[in-house]
Amino acid sequence: MNNKIRTDLALEVRESFPEDDVEIKGVILTEDYDEENKIRVSTVVIKDEKGAKAMQKPIGTYITIEAPDINKLDENYNRPVSDEIAKQLRKLAGDLKREEILVVGLGNREVTPDALGPQVVDNLFITRHLIKEYGDDFKQKHHLGSVSAISPGVMAQTGMETVEIIKGIIEETKPKLLIVIDALASRSVSRVNTTVQLTDTGISPGSGIGNNRKAINEESLGTKVIALGVPTVVDAATIVADTLTTYMEKSGFGEEDIDKFISEVREQQIENMFVTPKNIDESVKRISYTVSEALNSCFAQAV
Repeated sequence: MNNKIRTDLALEVRESFPEDDVEIKGVILTEDYDEENKIRVSTVVIKDEKGAKAMQKPIGTYITIEAPDINKLDENYNRPVSDEIAKQLRKLAGDLKREEILVVGLGNREVTPDALGPQVVDNLFITRHLIKEYGDDFKQKHHLGSVSAISPGVMAQTGMETVEIIKGIIEETKPKLLIVIDALASRSVSRVNTTVQLTDTGISPGSGIGNNRKAINEESLGTKVIALGVPTVVDAATIVADTLTTYMEKSGFGEEDIDKFISEVREQQIENMFVTPKNIDESVKRISYTVSEALNSCFAQAV
């Protein structure tokens, strides 16, 4: 299909290209599947400017963890998912995981599909103030990492760009690594609330829903940034287009006719509508806990 997809997931952008497309040179895709826990880990590496141009994403590493059973009421399943997230975070953080970490929960806690970041921060084990109060001996005795966190809200609440707030905090506290948590948009219903993306390229808040804010990355902040996101919404036009495409293919329509019809559908009033599941409150609460457990195990304890 030639219709433009709206997604924050690098994996979905990569999947939109034919395997032998020459424009995708400079992009490497690898996959690993944990059959026992039903967890798939896909890594997209954009190596050069040619790959970045084709993917319309910055050069870097994008790790997607798909856990389709995470939405089920099974507490035992959250542990392996949390462990996998922590494992991939350690890979991206390298030696910086032992340094001072600042976690930023992006989003509006008053809007449930956008409340992932603030809810993750609410569940974190914050340690920086303890170390400041009791010193390095206390830190070493209790094997603590140094973690601070903030939920800066959105521009409509603060009147400031999020990157401006973060920059001020960084200048004052000087963390070595920034972890940014945000809700994302997917082009696939099956990936909503079941997928985690991690990347070392930072993030542009709101990009998946066409509301681009200033980028939060190493270039804008002078500090290494790892972005972690979970898709909580899907474009309504995508749902309609996928449903109609499947029907038209089964009815014998050709690809050219389908593309033309779907393009006309996307021009209708549903273009700027996004859909979230009816159990979004429960899903965000559960996923935020899983993500926070991964962050706690990775950064709050010096191991």
